[in-house]
Amino acid sequence: MNRFAFNTAKSIRFGVDMIDDLATLVHTQIGKRIMLVTDPGMMATGIVDRAVGMLREGGIAVELFADVQADPPEQVVLSAVIAARSVDAQGIVGLGGGSSLDVAKLVALLVPGEESLADVYGVDKVRGRRLPLILVPTTAGTGSEVTPISIVTTGENQKMGVVSPELLPDIALLDPALTYGLPPHITAATGIDAMVHAIEAFASASPNNNPLSRMLATQALTLMGRSLLKAVEDGSDTAARSDMLLGSMLAGQAFANSPVAAVHALAYPLGGHFHIPHGLSNALVLPHVLRFNIVTSPGPYAELAPYAFPELSALEGQERAAAFCEKLEELSRACGLQPNLRAMNIPQDMLPKLASDAMNQTRLLVNNPRPVSVEDVLSIYRAAF
Repeated sequence: MNRFAFNTAKSIRFGVDMIDDLATLVHTQIGKRIMLVTDPGMMATGIVDRAVGMLREGGIAVELFADVQADPPEQVVLSAVIAARSVDAQGIVGLGGGSSLDVAKLVALLVPGEESLADVYGVDKVRGRRLPLILVPTTAGTGSEVTPISIVTTGENQKMGVVSPELLPDIALLDPALTYGLPPHITAATGIDAMVHAIEAFASASPNNNPLSRMLATQALTLMGRSLLKAVEDGSDTAARSDMLLGSMLAGQAFANSPVAAVHALAYPLGGHFHIPHGLSNALVLPHVLRFNIVTSPGPYAELAPYAFPELSALEGQERAAAFCEKLEELSRACGLQPNLRAMNIPQDMLPKLASDAMNQTRLLVNNPRPVSVEDVLSIYRAAF
């Protein structure tokens, strides 16, 4: 067996109404002065007001930063850091979707002032220590609450990543009740995103692909395969919402240690140029990347398929892997997601530019089970068009 490393959050708390424990956890883990990082969409739900109210009733001073944007630009991160320093925050709480959690992680890292954002882009560039950090996801998709990764938009459409175990939180607090209000299209897109995390982690060519990640990926797909459509169709289905939130977290643990590959590499330019939500970007290219991969590497996908779709256990080998691609595409459409790039109003003459940009995602492409050239990427985009 190859040598590997596996890292995750120090503590994971899961359960309906777990948010009620937030004030106690902040007291024990952080102290009496925090900054809570969230976004305008979350402010409209009432969840933030509830959390802030409980914290303040518990004697905790809360500075609220609610300006996080999707695909957060550098300036949002830097503004949040200034705000946290201005109140001498002892720790950070991130509440919301992946963008809010990514910003919260970076704020906790940068507030002590030991390094700049530019210093830490890349893998294992972090040298300083962060503030105490609690992350509370409200979508079942990114798994950001258990990943050592934050993605930032630099310039107009380029994305940069900070990858370091220091970004893992002290506590990941998961409350399925916080996801009840998610609209169907967000439930669908974030759910497919989480399934992609599990699929790519399991099949990753990374030297750190490991038994723990593969085990987590199969359990994640079992939970999400049976529950995604139910959660889309009935957002208050507690069992389905619980499956999706736990499955998303397990998939996050998996890909945090066995990194994702070409699906994500091809999805990032779609978000960068056309501001397509990340989960939907993944869904648009997922079956086409997998069809490319199974030509030479059907094994991992054939092995995974019955966990998400038990009926595929009757098939074998290449046939099962091909059917897995079809079922994933059918699931996306059943959930109401757009079927192709054309439906997203992406001009066909942009495909070469997208392919060129995707090739810049070298940290992801090296993990793909089949080597990818720019010509291959262009062919996949054309298939997705």
